[in-house]
Amino acid sequence: MRILKNVSLIFFILSISLGGVFTACDNKTKPRQGESLIPVADFFESPDRTNLSLSPDGRFLAYLGFDNHCTNIFLLDLIEPDSSKQLTYQEDLDVQYFFWVDSARIAFSNSQSFKDSVRMMLVDVQSEEIEPMFPAVPGKVRWVHIPGSGRPDYLLAAMNDRDSSLFDLYRIDLENKTRELLDKNKGNISRWFASSDGQVRLALTSDSLEESLLYRPRNHLPFAEVLKIGLGTSVYPMGLVKDSLDVFYALSNVDRDKLALVKWDAKTGEEIELLLESDQVDINSGGYSTLHEDMLYTSSTLVKDSLTFYNDTLADNYKKIQGHFPGMMIHILDVDRSLDKLLFHVFSDVKPGGFYLYDAQVDSASLIVKSNPKLEGVDLHPTEAVTFRSRDDLPIQGYVTYPKGNKKNNPTVVLVHDGPGRRDYWGFNSQVQFLASRGYAVFQVNYRGSKGFGKDFWAAGFKEWGGKVQTDITDGVAWLIHQDIADKDRIAIMGSGFGGYSALYAATFNSSMFQCAISNSGYSNLFTFFKEIPPHLQPYLQLYYEMVGNPHKESDMFRATSPVFHADKVSIPVMLVQGGKERVSSVTDVHQFVRALKNNHIPVKYMYLEDDTRRLEKEENKISYYLEVEKFLYQYLH
Repeated sequence: MRILKNVSLIFFILSISLGGVFTACDNKTKPRQGESLIPVADFFESPDRTNLSLSPDGRFLAYLGFDNHCTNIFLLDLIEPDSSKQLTYQEDLDVQYFFWVDSARIAFSNSQSFKDSVRMMLVDVQSEEIEPMFPAVPGKVRWVHIPGSGRPDYLLAAMNDRDSSLFDLYRIDLENKTRELLDKNKGNISRWFASSDGQVRLALTSDSLEESLLYRPRNHLPFAEVLKIGLGTSVYPMGLVKDSLDVFYALSNVDRDKLALVKWDAKTGEEIELLLESDQVDINSGGYSTLHEDMLYTSSTLVKDSLTFYNDTLADNYKKIQGHFPGMMIHILDVDRSLDKLLFHVFSDVKPGGFYLYDAQVDSASLIVKSNPKLEGVDLHPTEAVTFRSRDDLPIQGYVTYPKGNKKNNPTVVLVHDGPGRRDYWGFNSQVQFLASRGYAVFQVNYRGSKGFGKDFWAAGFKEWGGKVQTDITDGVAWLIHQDIADKDRIAIMGSGFGGYSALYAATFNSSMFQCAISNSGYSNLFTFFKEIPPHLQPYLQLYYEMVGNPHKESDMFRATSPVFHADKVSIPVMLVQGGKERVSSVTDVHQFVRALKNNHIPVKYMYLEDDTRRLEKEENKISYYLEVEKFLYQYLH
């Protein structure tokens, strides 16, 4: 995102993905008489405009749309609407992403996929002339500095074409269309941070267990370590305090459990002012504007977002937007230099909402695109936040979404989020709404190890795959049964990635609690999981060892918690889905697991999607998957 940075603090980077027929007979939950089911495809309708972004001067709104079988950049002229146009005309290469260099030029990635070589292009908004920013190179790029004012003649980027596990620092010359190596990464620099004058004074090094922040007065001088911190402790610079070259806004949990927003001195490595903290959750990343070179707002999320503003103009405009959309969640996506125009997303748990542009000059909000027009005005299912205590007395937060007209003794789907270094949020979720529409209560659990609840809660999940992480989930199911929310004889567990692993583990070791399990590219073999870590994540290997375990030193634990070695214990029906392009879960392991189940005469449904991943990026695969989910759940929960 060009203006408001959303910095990821999650080093354990895994992927994530997003679900009939009639529900139960007799006195169980079922569609009301005369009520028809919403078609599966309607839940997963995608907007035809994505990646919306305002030009710095607020005149244009750029977005990605589809033309001639490829994603392309389109431009809305907010002053002269008749001058709106398509800006690129790719016919064989998708535009993967783009950002504004200034109000006259857009940079974009032009490739077959994110795995392809780095091909960065520059397009002039007026002339539509397109030029390469530099010759195509293999690897990945991380943008370090995009000047916030004027017409920049350079950008700074980190690239890993020299060594796929290391990102060197480059200066991209926009006039000569060349790149110059500024700093060679000599081993473990994971992030470079630039000041507004283009000097890279700060760098973050990591061996994944310890991190160091390094400072230097200007480019080409050696770095000196100013702070060293251990596993779980973080200082993450978000951007410089206005008119400063070495004082940053940062998220820090040094000497505290939860991430707080602070001012941090890069020269000394010390926190100099606490700005905001919460005793329940981490402060979120986001809200720093590179365009304004200032912190505009920040937020924290227990159930719904709580925003704190540091800019009065933005605060006033946000309050006016709330007046237009009472009771709705409002996520700020982008702003222009004057703060007169705000791009934002509006939604709730029962409304997919849409993307709007607010014009402060006339106090109006204009719809740019609906998130899902097929569900507009449809009566959907509210989501409620719940809290229960684990067997070792740890408070666990989650969400329950009920089927229409019934909160008692429901057939229930336990939907386990990927990660575990992620979390579930309150809001609109297509998969949840699909399942609830078919008559199921849906239970989402932020088990220990989930992000956002402090470093102690995160670390409590270390080496607990198949252990306390799993018992948090089953303790939640027991709580549902005790509260008469779930029918104990009609409970399924479902997930993708880690959630798929949890479903397979439950089928293997908790068969008495669940009637069936669904795994989308779940990790059936933890040994294989470590073999598939890509080169650019290898610097975090020690962190993975700490979080999951070391397959070389703890092989007994890995074998004990890998479902593929215990398929003979499965006694409930299992549905497995495997993407052929999935990197982390092994097709060979899945085939072995399926064969074992069939040999033991366990009902199994297997879908192999050769051209997809767990994200189900191809629409036809996504619809096929959820149609099979619908049939599978109906067969075994009714």
